[in-house]
Amino acid sequence: MLDHGIEATTDGLESRLTAQGAQRGSSRTPIPGLPRRIHLLGAGGAGVSGAARVLIDHGHVLTGHDRSASEHVELLRRMGARIEISSQESARIPADAELVIRSAAIPTESGAVAEARERGVPVLKYSEALGRITPIGRTLAIAGTHGKTTTSWMVHHALRGLSAYESGRARPSPGAIVGGVCRVIGSNAVTEDDGGWFAVEACEYDRSFLNLTPQGAIVTNVEADHLDYYGDFEAIKSAFARFVDRVPLNGLLVIGHDVTRTVEQNARCQVWRIARELKIDLLGERNGTFAFRLNGPNFVVPQVSLQVPGQFNVENAACAIALVVGLAAREWNIDPNVAAVAAARGLERYQGSQRRFEPWGALGGVNIVHDYAHHPTEVRVTLEAARRVYPGRPLHVVFQPHQHSRTARFLDEFADALRMADRVVVADVYGARAHIDGEHQAGAPELVERLLAAGVQAALGGRPAETSRVLCSQLPMDSAVLVLGAGDIVTIKDDLFAELALCRAVRRGSLR
Repeated sequence: MLDHGIEATTDGLESRLTAQGAQRGSSRTPIPGLPRRIHLLGAGGAGVSGAARVLIDHGHVLTGHDRSASEHVELLRRMGARIEISSQESARIPADAELVIRSAAIPTESGAVAEARERGVPVLKYSEALGRITPIGRTLAIAGTHGKTTTSWMVHHALRGLSAYESGRARPSPGAIVGGVCRVIGSNAVTEDDGGWFAVEACEYDRSFLNLTPQGAIVTNVEADHLDYYGDFEAIKSAFARFVDRVPLNGLLVIGHDVTRTVEQNARCQVWRIARELKIDLLGERNGTFAFRLNGPNFVVPQVSLQVPGQFNVENAACAIALVVGLAAREWNIDPNVAAVAAARGLERYQGSQRRFEPWGALGGVNIVHDYAHHPTEVRVTLEAARRVYPGRPLHVVFQPHQHSRTARFLDEFADALRMADRVVVADVYGARAHIDGEHQAGAPELVERLLAAGVQAALGGRPAETSRVLCSQLPMDSAVLVLGAGDIVTIKDDLFAELALCRAVRRGSLR
């Protein structure tokens, strides 16, 4: 942990800042350009529910609909939103709704969207609404094929560290809307104080991030993905190039070391690149987490010690600190070296997000971790991190492919990434956006076939509940288990622990 003479303390900061949100709704006015009464379609979605929290804190009156109950839905209900749970076909628009915000999962052909338009009620996609919710001139947008969620929360924590730095006057606390729940804060959104900076996850799918007007941005990396939408890699690079062009001349763009020059050259603002303006020196590793030194333009952080595993997170953290120092510290006229250490201190408190190398617990000597990884690069670096966190232990993987089209396009790459596992159980493909998956499709059988051909012990798992039984049937009691995927594989948790307990009991009985 850093200790360089800064007088500020962040002890209790999370609880203090998180509690502020509950006190704001009554004293704040609605966000300019948005009506007071808003109806949400897909209210429990990762993005929509976060935006809803901020809208409620700003005094908007929310209603909504979702097909199933969730923690996000229950939280919104506790905050005062009226959320209906029923089939998508039965969703209706309240008579007093002035605006509808729909999740990307709600098609434009849905009955509720058609009803709103027939009645003249405006309908915005979540990404369009996000562009109106985030504050102009104070939004920091985090984009990239991988690492957006983690880096977004790192930016937010770095901003918190800077806002907590004592210099004789209070500074506004930052806000955030992120696609994953921060485990420390327990939320996917935080409402900023008036004048506070705002970190937002900027998704490239459907060119959603082009609805944002960020003052500063991070692009962690650019790889081929979402080809069901983009078609080819050139279209993806073009979209990212348009995104960075949205940062104004007086803003700042921070990019990963391998971001294509095509993207960087389209920026109008100052650009800091890892391994060029930003130099990283690794200082050590402990149980898969890293410490590093960061040298930037006019600032140095002697040591940053991360609480989240994976060497890839070193670069994510460096980008986050640099963006905060380059913009927020400049506006607040804080010495860059002092600001960098304060930002790093705040970032060090970040302990990860749900579904991002999230420890589920241990039973009978088996440790279980879940991660959202659903692209070959994400799968590979997650397995690398697991090997460092659990050295010398058998590594068994449950993998749920996400979309038939992505599985088909990256079949060989997935097989290569999963070769680091001792055994892989492949669940049925999660078919999100199946209506646009196209002709190129592959499923779990094809991936298992490729894994077996590569000499990897692999098996079909089927649905999540059956997958847990297949996994546990050949699971040594000193193993580490990775559950990977962005779909409903997260629902395997209870079944997996139940199967582990049953196997443990059977094995104990057989020894008596």
